[in-house]
This record gives sequence, structure tokens and C-alpha cells, in this order.
Amino acid sequence: MTAPCPLRPLPLALAALLALAAPASAQQPGQEWFVPGQGQQPRPPAAQPAPQPARPAQPAQTQPAQTPSAQRPPQAAQPARALPPGQPPPPAVIGIVDIPEVQRVSTAFNQLREEVERRRQRLNDDLQREQNGWREAQQRLATDRAALTPDQVRLRERELQDRITDSQRIFRNRQQAIEAAAQQAIGQIEEGLAGIVRQVAQSRQVNIVLPRPLVIMNEPAFDLTEEVASQFNRQLRTVNIPAETDGAAPAAPARPAAQAPPQGPAQGQGQPPRRN
Repeated sequence: MTAPCPLRPLPLALAALLALAAPASAQQPGQEWFVPGQGQQPRPPAAQPAPQPARPAQPAQTQPAQTPSAQRPPQAAQPARALPPGQPPPPAVIGIVDIPEVQRVSTAFNQLREEVERRRQRLNDDLQREQNGWREAQQRLATDRAALTPDQVRLRERELQDRITDSQRIFRNRQQAIEAAAQQAIGQIEEGLAGIVRQVAQSRQVNIVLPRPLVIMNEPAFDLTEEVASQFNRQLRTVNIPAETDGAAPAAPARPAAQAPPQGPAQGQGQPPRRN
């Protein structure tokens, strides 16, 4: 029996989650932040998602090409066996899986969606408070301008501009950290779901699994969605979502804890006692 091809990544799921974590603008529509005496300041650039590595090419198949996620190492695929000349391929045994329905009832996917929503809302709230601080600082500078010397005015303007620049960098870093956390958690969900689809397909002796949007009609007996969703919820109820960062520095990939350096033997154990 030919093994089912790897499960296609979850582009709709990832797009939905990253839409929840859309880059938060440092300005409201139609609003320009500026420092008096320096003209208008440019709008902060929106955080761009990290470029995705190129997907490895897949051999030609009778069904649409499908590739594993580029966010994790590809799973070991079974070696392809060429058919002898003149021998027909095995009969196709097809199964149908509705991936959006599996996501809808998945506790792990809903946990991730709620966490991304919570982080995005907190980011927006912090951004609104910082914008209010910029506005108050501009108003104070306009009020005090008449009583300040030109050097003092320039110093206040520079301090305000530095504050705005630092805040924009911090919020961009936080936004990028939200996107990276969503990407990593989606990779866990995708990997777990791919394994469940393979298990269910093998138990039904299915050698081709198609997503429901590609199928115009099918008999209920071909549909593996309910069984896949049930097993997926039993085996993956939560995902590990990286912790939030304060945005002071770009989020770095987690590294294993450093081992403590070996300590020398204690006195009395392998060393002669100290003599006074």
C-alpha cells in the first residue's frame, strides 16, 4: 500500500492567526506625529513578516503537490519505489478530510487563537497609552516654548523624538515576537495533525487523502474528518506557545540552558588540607 502523501501545511489557519496579530500602527488613520521645529515625522513602518524559506521541490504526483511546513525539519518520507515497466499503479483508495472543521473543534488551535488575540489586544492597549504620552509631551512643549531658550527647545524636541523612535522599535519587536510565536505553535499543530491523518488513513487502508475544498462531491464513507478530529483532540489538547517579550530586544530563539562548569574537588576530597 502506498503511504499517504505528507499533509499540506495549514495556510488558512496561519493566515487567520497572523491576521489577528496584524501590525499595530503607531498612528491612527489621518494622524501624523511630529516634533515642533522638525516637521512631520514619518509613519512607523509596519512590521513585515519574516521571509519564508523556499519549499523543497516535490516529485510529480497524480494529486496536487503538497509540501510539509517550512518552519520545521521535513519528516522522513518513505522512499519512492518505481513500478516495473508495464505494471499499473495500485488502485486509489481515497479519503477526504475537512481541515477547517478539524481546526474549529480543536482545543489546541482555539487555545492558540485566544492567546494571539490576547497578546494583540495588550499590544494595542500599550500602544494607545504611549501615543497619549507623546501627545501630552507635545502639548507641554508647545505651552513652555515661550519660556525656554532656543537650546532648551531643541533639547526637548530631541528628547521627544528619541522617545518616539525607541517606542516604535519596541512595538515592532513585540509585534514580530507575536508573529514568531504563532508560527512556532502552528508548526506544532501541523505536525500533530499530519501524524493523525496518516494513522487514520492507514487504519482505513487509504493511500490518497484530499482536502474537502478540492472535492465537488463524495460519499460519506470517504470522509475521515470526524475520526481525525476526535483523535487529534485526544492526542494534542495544548501547544507550547513561546512567552511574550517586552520588545526591548528582538526575540531570540530558545537555547538550551548552559551547563554549570565543573567544580574542583572540595577540600578533603582529592586535595591536601591547607596548612597554616
